[in-house]
Formats: sequence, structure tokens, C-alpha cells
Amino acid sequence: MAVQTRREFLALLASAGAAAALWPQRKAWPAAAAGAGRDLAARAHDWDWLVGTWDVHHRRLKERLAGDTRWEEFAGRSAFWQTLGGLGNIDDDIVELPGETYRGLTVRAYDPETDRWAIWWVDGREPRTIDVPVRGGFEHGVGTFFGDATFKGRPIVMRFKWQDLNGKRPWWEQAFSADGGKTWEVNWRNWFTRTSPKPSPLAALADAPKDFGFLVGSWKVSHRKLRHRLVGNNDWDEFDGTLVNWPVLGGHGNVGDNVMNAPSGTIRGIGLRTFDAKSKQWSSWWLDARSPTEFTTPQRGAFADGTGTLLADDELDGRPIKTRVVWSRITANSARWEQACSADGGKTWEMNWVSDFVRTA
Repeated sequence: MAVQTRREFLALLASAGAAAALWPQRKAWPAAAAGAGRDLAARAHDWDWLVGTWDVHHRRLKERLAGDTRWEEFAGRSAFWQTLGGLGNIDDDIVELPGETYRGLTVRAYDPETDRWAIWWVDGREPRTIDVPVRGGFEHGVGTFFGDATFKGRPIVMRFKWQDLNGKRPWWEQAFSADGGKTWEVNWRNWFTRTSPKPSPLAALADAPKDFGFLVGSWKVSHRKLRHRLVGNNDWDEFDGTLVNWPVLGGHGNVGDNVMNAPSGTIRGIGLRTFDAKSKQWSSWWLDARSPTEFTTPQRGAFADGTGTLLADDELDGRPIKTRVVWSRITANSARWEQACSADGGKTWEMNWVSDFVRTA
């Protein structure tokens, strides 16, 4: 069966590590010492041209790698905004496939160590999963990103390209290669027409859960964090921070841009939460700008009587632990977030982080 969506294709990447050997002609993105020679101020502007709200025109090949010449065209919408001080960004998408409209979400983050951007995709129809990233960067006004995968049981290479970045209709292209990058078949293109230079949330879905509706907006945050976890420590650091939170996936998710002014230095990160209508559970991931190559293991849980509780099997210094997050004291203009860990399978818990939120906008 042909891969029909970006989500279905990207899901194949996780089982395709062996395909890397068939990719001799890919663009080299050499590793280097962290930050060495990197102009982070410039990298923070790599995606400025995509900020805003857009109408999207899709043109997609019906069958891939089959000599097909039939194309289908359909519409979409996209809202794009910056995070992590420009070294990350989000776009929220409506894709109006023939016979089916669905929501999707892209998260991007820049890694100074490799001088590459990573791009993750979340399909609103399978919200418990973040796909493995494709990676690459910009050169001579073109953004190029690669990933290894399988298609109908054979290894292939996937390529994304962004072109005409500062034109009236920037466009994205997806192509597959079955011969290690020697030849390519383009199978999907999107053309973007800006409707507003400032991003605004896309329309909410009628069945969107209300649980995290309180968190949308801008916040001042007061943090109190235990210096060392699960060692009997009682030394706490107190510091302030901010959060800007957006609804995504028609209200079935939300994304927060976090700044924390810790004593050790400023910490930035992206918090991503998605709702699975089948299990009635939320998944919550964290992407730390200090290690922007992967998301943490998700915490999962639900709200009851105005309090949200999410749990995860985690690891601390090489040993298995459990992590629990609780959202409570929720009003229109305030909330509390608490994190605790357990080293005995959840029999006892040690609180290690408390954050109090006060709305600013």
C-alpha cells in the first residue's frame, strides 16, 4: 500500500536505520564541538520568512515509486511561530485531503553541535506518537533535510526541500529515492500564501477537550526546585521564568515556550501536550534546548475534579524511577505545577519541583 501522508511515511523511519548505508550522495552535515564556529544569532533567523498564518495549496502524487503521473490537489491552512529564542519553531496545520480533513503539528529545533535542524511531525490522528526527526539545514537560500526509511519493504531515502523562502509563495517539496540518492521522484509539494504576518491559532474543533484550555496565553512563573533528587537533599533553588502557550491540533494539543532563569543559567524548552480521544489521556513531552536532539519520555494521564495527574517510567543516574506531574489550583489567572519522583515503584514520592503560574496575557 502506498504511503498516503507525511505521518504514515515518517512512521517508517524508526525501522530503517540500515538504509543509511545506501545514502552515499547525501549532503554532509559534519559534527563539531558544541557551538564551535556557530553563529547562533544568524541561525535564530533561519525560519523568519515562515512566521505568520498561511493558506496552503497541496499537490500530491497518488502512487509513489510506481511510474505514476496522476496528481491530486487540495487545500490546507498553517500557522507558524518561533520558540527557543528563534532556535526552535512550531507550525500547526490543517490538511484537507480528498475525503478527509486532519490536523498535524511540526516541531523544529536547532542543534549547535551538529549545525543541523531537526524536524518532528505529530499527526493529530495518532497523538500518542512523535515521529523520528529528519535533519538538515539551509544553504544558498534552500533548506534541505534528509531521512532514511523503507517503502513497500525496501530501503529508500526521503528528502524535504524548502525553496523561494522570501518570495510571495514559498514552497515545500518531498521526494523519495530508491537508489541511494542517485535519482529522485518528487511526490508532494505545498505552496504557501501568507494571510497574516502575525500567527494566530487555527480554528478549534468542536470536540476539543477543555482540560488544558486554562493554559493558553502568557504567564509569569515562580519556580522552586530541589537541587538533588532522591538523595535526601533539602536544598532548594528559587527563580522566576515565563511561559507562552498556544493551542494546537484544533485544541487537542498545546505547545509551550518556556524560559527559566535558573541560578546555573537560563534554561529554555518546549513543552508539548496532546490528547488521545480513544484513551481519554494526555501525553506530555519536554524538549530541552540544552540537548535539542530528542524529546523526553512522555508522561501520560488525565484530569479529574479539576486536577491533572500524569505519570511516566523514567530514569535517574542510570536507575529506573517513576515521575509524577500534577496540575492543580487552576483558575482563570493562576495554576500550580508540581513534579515528584519515586524510587520504589510509586510507594513513596519526593517532591522536587513546584511552579506557580500567574497570567500576564
